Amino acid sequence: MMGPKQETQSALFYEFSLEDHVPQDHFLRSIDQFVDLSSIRPHLSDFYSHTGRPSTDPELLIRMLLVGYCFGIRSERRLCEEVHLNLAYRWFCSLDLNDRIPDHSTFSKNRHGRFRESGLLRHEFETTVARCLKEGLIGGHGFAVDASLISVDVQKQNSSNPEDWAAKQIDPKDAPRAVREYLDTLDDEAFGAATTVQPKFTAHADPASQWTAARKGPAFFAFSTNYLIDTDHSIIVDVDASRSNKTAEVGAMRKMIDRTQERFGLKPDWIAADTAYGSGDNLVWLTLKRQILPFIPVFDKGERTDGTFSRSSFAWDDDNDRYICPEGKELLHTRRNYSDATRSAPTWKAQKYRALKADCMTCPSKAKCCPNSDVRAIHREKYEHVRDFARKCTASAYNPTAQKRRKKVEMLFSHLKRILGLGRLRLRGPCGVQDEFTLAATAQNLRKLAKLKPLVPAAG
Repeated sequence: MMGPKQETQSALFYEFSLEDHVPQDHFLRSIDQFVDLSSIRPHLSDFYSHTGRPSTDPELLIRMLLVGYCFGIRSERRLCEEVHLNLAYRWFCSLDLNDRIPDHSTFSKNRHGRFRESGLLRHEFETTVARCLKEGLIGGHGFAVDASLISVDVQKQNSSNPEDWAAKQIDPKDAPRAVREYLDTLDDEAFGAATTVQPKFTAHADPASQWTAARKGPAFFAFSTNYLIDTDHSIIVDVDASRSNKTAEVGAMRKMIDRTQERFGLKPDWIAADTAYGSGDNLVWLTLKRQILPFIPVFDKGERTDGTFSRSSFAWDDDNDRYICPEGKELLHTRRNYSDATRSAPTWKAQKYRALKADCMTCPSKAKCCPNSDVRAIHREKYEHVRDFARKCTASAYNPTAQKRRKKVEMLFSHLKRILGLGRLRLRGPCGVQDEFTLAATAQNLRKLAKLKPLVPAAG
């Protein structure tokens, strides 16, 4: 039969426990076992006054931010509402039913103040990486690096040509926060000093962002989030923000590799990346200065697309410092016989190797080699020895495994945008962007820990 109508009845007393109402297998319970905030108060002790009204607990703010980034709640207004209503969120934030939720403006005040000045978000990210290391999820043998474009919360209509921007007289004291941060990063390799090329447009609200059409579609303003991951379990060992151009992203990679070694003593045996990281200077930095094997395709402009012989069609003879063409003729950078043999010895500089005109004019393959010139010449880069070493790495039997593992970082970017909802930035300026990327990477590592090391509910 039909049951009685449910009516709201107010009781004088309730016996209620959040601990009993959050399921033992809830995802937040698995995350909570890996959240270590014991070092927050000592870390922030110098940034609080010893007098005045008590402030909001910084541990509560960090826990709320972790909830927001773990579950894709981007708005801090909405985050406060969700924590107010959701019992599991209250339990994770150590809030009772009667505890008051902080106002959304508290996050902005602390983020622009003591959190940023103390580097607290970076500190918590490194604490999470240290926990992953303790749990045995970081092997430290193979790393992968990549960058992904994240659009900025500005519009093209609110931008101008850099020349018009430079002509404006702006007092740094009266400028918005994002503009002041832009001025502070003009000499930073990841931002202002990354390239001397002037962008087509500069955003007024966030001038540090990059106007880019790298997605082969309509151009937009963006920053790049750079991930350095351990390929064993896709743990993010470092994260950095930069402008969206190749030079800035390579600079971010170098910074992350050095910082990871300094913080955790981790230096990989090999690293995998795409062609954007395959410039000669970067390969020299990896192989000669850091002794890391590069499974990186070489950035090479020597390949021809018109059907004629490319540089790779010529065999390099290192013992005799020459190229051998497909017809067996040699190309030399000099044909003089010096009394001092060191004058013609191979050196670390760019050189041009040429064949004999007599050989080329009578060659049966001239139409496929140098149809528009009398002699075939090959330009050899300054660090071609290192580039040849990188080619051997990418041609080795282990390269398919390294490239397969490299795709794990692309999966993390997909998860970042699709699950965590970071397809468009909410904060502006280099510091705000770095905060968002750091919190998102922390949340991804915590979710990975919870997945690989789930909490086993107590029996009974």
